[in-house]
Amino acid sequence: MSADLPGAIALHGLTLGYDRHPAVHHLDGIIPPGALLALVGPNGAGKSTLLKGIVGEIPCLEGRIARPGLDDAIAYLPQAAEIDRSFPLSVLDLVAMGLWRRLGPWRSTRRHRATLLEALAAVGLAGFEKRLIGTLSGGQFQRALFARLIVQEARVLLLDEPFTGVDGRTTADLLALVRTWHGQGRTIVAALHDLGQVRSHFPQTLLLAREAVAWGPTDRVLTAPNLARAQSLSEAWDEDAAVCGRHEEAGPAHGHAHAHDAAHPHSHDHGAAHDRDPVHGQKPAPGPKSAHDHGHAA
Repeated sequence: MSADLPGAIALHGLTLGYDRHPAVHHLDGIIPPGALLALVGPNGAGKSTLLKGIVGEIPCLEGRIARPGLDDAIAYLPQAAEIDRSFPLSVLDLVAMGLWRRLGPWRSTRRHRATLLEALAAVGLAGFEKRLIGTLSGGQFQRALFARLIVQEARVLLLDEPFTGVDGRTTADLLALVRTWHGQGRTIVAALHDLGQVRSHFPQTLLLAREAVAWGPTDRVLTAPNLARAQSLSEAWDEDAAVCGRHEEAGPAHGHAHAHDAAHPHSHDHGAAHDRDPVHGQKPAPGPKSAHDHGHAA
């Protein structure tokens, strides 16, 4: 990647983690404008960490994330389990938080009431504006969060397990909204665990196991060998491993394992190994570069 494409999200030698322990490492690639990309992988594979890194919630340990022209154009939906629903907030006030970036937190949203009500109607929650969020079912609450995304009008939407714990009808309705956003040319990256959903609705997939196992067309990524490799890497991961240099030869004694069949660019045919405030939320391009051979087992 010689240059960062405006509107794209470029990952350059990216390592993300906590307390100097990597959760995602040595990741290179481009998410082009208008992409509809699924993030999949075993539990603890780094999917949520990657989304938080892209949105700027956690710093890079190594490498960088380039978001040219997107610093104020990204909306983030965290996992529902990370959101405190005990706060006495009405559904309308929750959705109104999507306007804060444009209006600021202290400006009245009364003039935008019609916009907020339209967003609620679009997700099937007309008449719910006065309900407290703590009284909503899981599916209703997720609909309200999607209404907040609607009023944010962001060009990039990062969704962390958006359909987990909700009913089938809600999932279908929200997937239809995702398809609408994609049709509008927005970039959507969603961490998902239902591989059937991914195969049916997401044309591109990044399979993570702390490192990129495969990145490209979904049918070439979600193969049995790739999924088995992701599971194997996840099981071999050393939680106490420190950050490794990109060019050091680190052996198992350092908690690292070499990944000699690392990811290939998703433009090739290989297909094989390669929370901001939780309530506030917000031409084919070149594929990912090959992952380096000195990565941690992930």
